[in-house]
Amino acid sequence: MEKIVMHTDGGSRGNPGPAGAGVFIYNKKNEIIRKAHLFLGVMTNNEAEYQAVILGLETLKRTFGKDQVKNLQIEVKLDSELVCKQLRGEYQVKEEKLVPLFMKIWNAQVADVPHLTFSHIPREKNTEADKLANLAMDGGCAREAQGSMF
Repeated sequence: MEKIVMHTDGGSRGNPGPAGAGVFIYNKKNEIIRKAHLFLGVMTNNEAEYQAVILGLETLKRTFGKDQVKNLQIEVKLDSELVCKQLRGEYQVKEEKLVPLFMKIWNAQVADVPHLTFSHIPREKNTEADKLANLAMDGGCAREAQGSMF
């Protein structure tokens, strides 16, 4: 079974504030498969972290196709200890806004990505995904500022 590693990061400036998600996907040979980033609008850091995982799973499905993703061993590495432990079932999801995001990932795992694991990593080992999340926030903030001028 082919192993894929996916680094995800979500951030929010202001918490809540303008938020972005970044995803960096590579294979066991360290070959880059895909990078993705998305401006998320206004939300909290934790919501953005969940959205980054969702963006990553959607990117994998678009890249490999729904059928092939089922046969991949996917390790998601993220620097949010809270979100990682919630996704592994070690912590309860108590924040109401996070429940539907958790359920979306849980349902995707059951239906589409059965070989999915989550690993917590230090922030300094997640720089590529962090750069992509910041790129999304920078672009989104610029669009918001530009739009408000008219």
